[in-house]
Amino acid sequence: VQLVESGGGLVQPGGSLRLSCAASGSIVSIASMGWYRQAPGKQRELVAGIPNGGSATYAGSVKGRFTISRDNTKNTVYLQMNSLKPEDTAVYSCNAALRVLGGSSLEIYWGQGTQVTVSS
Repeated sequence: VQLVESGGGLVQPGGSLRLSCAASGSIVSIASMGWYRQAPGKQRELVAGIPNGGSATYAGSVKGRFTISRDNTKNTVYLQMNSLKPEDTAVYSCNAALRVLGGSSLEIYWGQGTQVTVSS
């Protein structure tokens, strides 16, 4: 199983970016997908998560600015980030809790991370 992220980059304050994370491999089902971020010198934090068929949850610092969504037909999760602030600068990583072919329980997989830099 592989999670591949895309869409990071440099953006000015107030700008927008859209991150994508596609899961591939011998996947039977995906229970939940989410986005985390880690800024230099800080701990990794949950940005947003979305369970299969459930409601999304957001960190307080991004609520109203970020939107998480998923396309189950493509095993892909998106993070639309609007009104970006310099404090949003971090490496963003996606993860997925999923069942693989031949597996008996949920397993957690991570993407490699993509850099988001908000600066003028």
